[in-house]
Amino acid sequence: MSGLTHFDKDGQAHMVDVSDKAITDRLAVAEGYVKMLPETLEIITEGRAKKGDVLSVAQLAGIMGAKKTADLIPLCHPLPITKVALQLTAAPERPGIRVEATVKTTGQTGVEMEALTAVTTACLTVYDMVKAVEKSMVIEDIRLVLKDGGKSGRYEA
Repeated sequence: MSGLTHFDKDGQAHMVDVSDKAITDRLAVAEGYVKMLPETLEIITEGRAKKGDVLSVAQLAGIMGAKKTADLIPLCHPLPITKVALQLTAAPERPGIRVEATVKTTGQTGVEMEALTAVTTACLTVYDMVKAVEKSMVIEDIRLVLKDGGKSGRYEA
């Protein structure tokens, strides 16, 4: 299983030992979209959702998701997150909502999973808050956009 760090020499899953890795500043940015009908997007952007301010609630949910990543993803290390920021913006060309999460830490492993979890949690929250008006929404294109820090250096999509 060469190159797959979450498997030992016998192919068994394990949590990677990061104790010998240098402590460095780490950054990850992820994005994703909730595609919906133009009418649903209008409900959100005009503040007419019956459950409340969709974008603010989803933003908070994304922050909470980043902080809970190690509880959700079995082999993730619990990390001292130093920053989580989410931007939720209307993407009328899709139409839908674009979600971007930025996560930072200073530690021995990166925060890619935290950024991806933040985006996913925020997207799910958008869906939950307006599913009464549209059940056909699609959560799509969740991906890592940028990763910086650590031994492997910088990655940009």
